[in-house]
Amino acid sequence: MTRETPTESVETTRSKRSAGRAKGIKLFLRDILFILVAALVISFLIKTFLIRSFYIPSASMMDTLQENDRIIVSLLTPQPIGIERGDIVVFEDPGGWLNSLQSPERTGFEAGVENVLAFVGLAAPDSEDHLIKRVIGLPGDEVICCDEFGQLSVNGVALDETYIRLPEGISKATEEDFTITVPKDSLWVMGDNRYNSSDSSYHHAKDPGHEYVPVEKVVGRAILVSWPFDRFTWLDNHPDVFEGTEPAKK
Repeated sequence: MTRETPTESVETTRSKRSAGRAKGIKLFLRDILFILVAALVISFLIKTFLIRSFYIPSASMMDTLQENDRIIVSLLTPQPIGIERGDIVVFEDPGGWLNSLQSPERTGFEAGVENVLAFVGLAAPDSEDHLIKRVIGLPGDEVICCDEFGQLSVNGVALDETYIRLPEGISKATEEDFTITVPKDSLWVMGDNRYNSSDSSYHHAKDPGHEYVPVEKVVGRAILVSWPFDRFTWLDNHPDVFEGTEPAKK
């Protein structure tokens, strides 16, 4: 019987160890790749069906939202969770609300990074293609501006809107007077920065026939400010302001 020399045993052992390390590295890299792919898929599904990020491109919702704030939007509104008065909603242009200015195109590395972040819902390159306002009137609501105290009313109930920003010395809730009834499947929306917001009131006065937002245009409800971190906060729909505005059942 031929016996294996000590030298052959050492070489064989080293070869086995080297093969084991190579296999271990391959398994590790495979697991890392699996985790990354799973994370991307989960993030994509969350962005598609649950939440996504937007940034605020204008000052129309001050002081509630500041320009360039990042917000998280729930995609569960308007379905399956319905819209309520006071909700802050993100919606597509209902027709003629956005100006013609285009955001600068990004190219190269910057565009690539933004596309990846947009895929997983951490960036929103299409923010400037959307608008964000507060819902004041739901389908069938009568909304009037303004009473003797300068307040809006919804279905005969005056609103003490603690969230709005008005110019110094002005107490009227919005510049234009109106009496409207919100059509079926539509919304009456207004910015919190009332005298600097191209909202339903503005379009009712300047572009009648384009003042309402179809419910089908709503992308989702803004639920929190996520950035900058010192402004991290949940967004309130102020149910106390709209208490009693439900129309009487016939």
